Amino acid sequence: MSDTLPGLFSLDGRRAMVTGASRGLGAAIATALAEAGADLVLTARDAVSLTETANRVRALGRTVECLSCDQSDPDSIERALDGLGPLDILVNNAGVEEVRASVDVDAQHWDRIVDTNLRGAFLVSRKVAREMLPRGQGAIVNLCSLTSYVGVPTAVPYGASKSGLLGITRALSAEWGPEGIRVNAIAPGYFRTAMTEGFYQSDGWQEQMLGKIPLGRFGDERDLAGAVVFLASDASAYVTGQCLGIDGGYLASI
Repeated sequence: MSDTLPGLFSLDGRRAMVTGASRGLGAAIATALAEAGADLVLTARDAVSLTETANRVRALGRTVECLSCDQSDPDSIERALDGLGPLDILVNNAGVEEVRASVDVDAQHWDRIVDTNLRGAFLVSRKVAREMLPRGQGAIVNLCSLTSYVGVPTAVPYGASKSGLLGITRALSAEWGPEGIRVNAIAPGYFRTAMTEGFYQSDGWQEQMLGKIPLGRFGDERDLAGAVVFLASDASAYVTGQCLGIDGGYLASI
């Protein structure tokens, strides 16, 4: 691969998997990786829901495989990824959230969120790394959150899962770095997606949050593209164990 600046960001010849790629940030990330030259493996609980994202990838001239995988279920992860073959890039994007007052959080609610966002991301990483380790190369990008750093009322299980995912990122980078696998994360700020749409229904909330974001706007899905391609590519060959905030300056200003 060329060591010129464009070559460093190229993903030509790479094979990438994005979990939770049926919509929102996952779909945007998959599209960005395909634009950079990667072939894609996409997962979601229902593989049919991946059709639109898959069509975007194919329109860019890249190959795509769609897998049904419930990331809250270890057996589903094993079944989905068995025989998948080696990957060069993994983006752990799959996640769920449901705001609820902490006194009303029951074990089922806690387990659904933490098992999907935290345990599932680790199990997928472990499965993929078993193919990456013998080859001595690979890049993993985890989707953390502002809640990896700050407390958000009514989001305790989600914050716990995303704080834990930041810990996983750091621990795996230390363990797998000597084997040639880089593990990093991004922490998106406020992006309008199906999962966060409830917040945006309140004009008062939007005004309040925009006042806390130095760049003065909410994130657009395309704002993730450059960061993910950077962390997946040779442009970040000496970067591991890091979490890049994509938040319009929110964390820097609070």
